[in-house]
Amino acid sequence: MFAKEVYVRRRETLLQKMREAGQSGLILFIGNAEAPAQYRDNCYKWRQDSTWLYYFGLDEPNMAAVLSIDSGNQGIFATDVDIDDIIWMGPQESVASKAESVGIYKTGPYDNLAPWLKEHAKGRTVHVIPPSRYYNTMKLQKLLPGVKPSEALVKAIVSQRLIKEDIEIAAIDDACALGYEMHSVGRDSIKPGILEQEIVGKMEGVTLSKGWGVSFPTILTQHGETLHNHLHDKIIEPGKLMVIDAGAESNLHYASDFTRTYPTSGKFTAKQRDVYQIVYECNELAFSLTKPGTTYRDVHLAVARKMLDGLQALDLVHGDLDEMVACGIAGLFQPHGLGHNMGLDVHDMEDLGENLVGYDPDQTRAKQLGLGSLRMARRLVPGHVITDEPGIYFIPALIEKFKKEGLGKDFVNYAKLEGYYDFGGIRLEDDVLVTPTGARRLGPNRLPIAPNDVEAAMAK
Repeated sequence: MFAKEVYVRRRETLLQKMREAGQSGLILFIGNAEAPAQYRDNCYKWRQDSTWLYYFGLDEPNMAAVLSIDSGNQGIFATDVDIDDIIWMGPQESVASKAESVGIYKTGPYDNLAPWLKEHAKGRTVHVIPPSRYYNTMKLQKLLPGVKPSEALVKAIVSQRLIKEDIEIAAIDDACALGYEMHSVGRDSIKPGILEQEIVGKMEGVTLSKGWGVSFPTILTQHGETLHNHLHDKIIEPGKLMVIDAGAESNLHYASDFTRTYPTSGKFTAKQRDVYQIVYECNELAFSLTKPGTTYRDVHLAVARKMLDGLQALDLVHGDLDEMVACGIAGLFQPHGLGHNMGLDVHDMEDLGENLVGYDPDQTRAKQLGLGSLRMARRLVPGHVITDEPGIYFIPALIEKFKKEGLGKDFVNYAKLEGYYDFGGIRLEDDVLVTPTGARRLGPNRLPIAPNDVEAAMAK
C-alpha cells in the first residue's frame, strides 16, 4: 500500500470531479470476494478489484465503501473476524484500524450495507462502476435492483487514473524490472528439444518469488501467428521463431508487459531477419513519434505505413503506401492495435469500458481490421503509460480469406505469401511513459531488441 495521504487525496479528487460534472448523491464501491475453484474453501488466487485498490488500497475480500458527493462523508463496510477465522488465519487487524490506515473513520459490518442503503439511498442517485466479476454483478443487483453503471463516475475515474502519479510510475518501473528478469530467464532457457512449459515455469517462478505473479497468462509459442497462444505443449524445434509475450505484477499490483521474438536456434535465418527488421524499425518509429499532443491513432497509422513499406521491399505487397493504409492492407499482417493503456491492470481500466478509456470524445473507433482493434487512440499527455507493440504475422486462414473475398487484390502478392504460411509471427513490445518532452521506456533496462543484440544475448 501507499501512504494514507495518497488514498485520501485520490478520493477527494474523485469527489471534486463529480461535483464539477454536476453530480450529486452517493458513490458505491464493491471490492472483490473470493471465488471458489472447486469448493468453498479452495479458491482461485485472490486478486482485489483494481479500482478499489486505487481508491482504498485494502487488499482483502468482502469490503465495500460509500462516498457522499454532497457531504464528503466516507465509510467502509467490512466484518471483523470471529474465533473461527482466528483459528484458521490467526489474529487479524480490526476493520476500524484498516479503514483508518487509508483515512476513513466510519465503519460498519459488511451485512449492514444493504439496510444502510435502503435507508440512506432513498431518492438519491447511487453511482456505481461496471462490475468486472460475476459476484459483484449479482451483489449490486441485490443491493440496488436495476442499477446501471454511472457514465459520469466512469469518466471521472478514467480521467484520474489515466494520468499516472509519480509513485505509480515508480511502481510500474519496479514491475518492469521484474518483467525484465522474467524475460531474461525465458530467453536464456530456449533450447531445442525441451518442452515450452519448462520455460514458462521458470519465468513465472521469477514473478512469484519477487512479486504477486504474472500480470496476464503467459504467451510463449513457436506459433506466433496465433496472437494469444497460451498453449505450451510443444517441443522446441530448431529454426523456428518463438514469441514470448509476458508480464509481471508487483506486490503493489502494478503491471509490466513485454514481448520479444527469438530464433530458437540462436540465429535468425535471412528470411526471419528481413521480417524481424521491419517490426524492429516499426517499434522504434512508434517510440520516436510518442509525445504530448500526438494521437496514438496517428502513431498506429504511421507504423502501418512503415510496415507496408518494408513488406513492399520484400515484394509481398505493392502499390501506393497511402492507398494501402487507407484500404486497411496493414490489418492483414497486423490485425491488432499498436498498444493499450497499462497500470494496475495490464489493459488498464478496460473493465470500465474500452472506448471510454482509450478514445477521446471526438474520436470514433474504426471498423477496419487492425485499426479497429486499437485500444488506445487518445491524444497523448504526460503521465500516460502505454505499450508499443507492432507485429507482423502470416496467418494462413486470414490470408486465404482475404484472397477468396478479393480483398487487397490490387496490392497483395498472394502467390509469394504462400511461401510464408509456415513462418509464424513476430511481435516486439515495450512499455512507455509519455513525458512532458516526449517519452521514455519504463524499467531500468531495455530487453535486447535489435536483431544483432538478440543473437548476442542468446549466444551467452
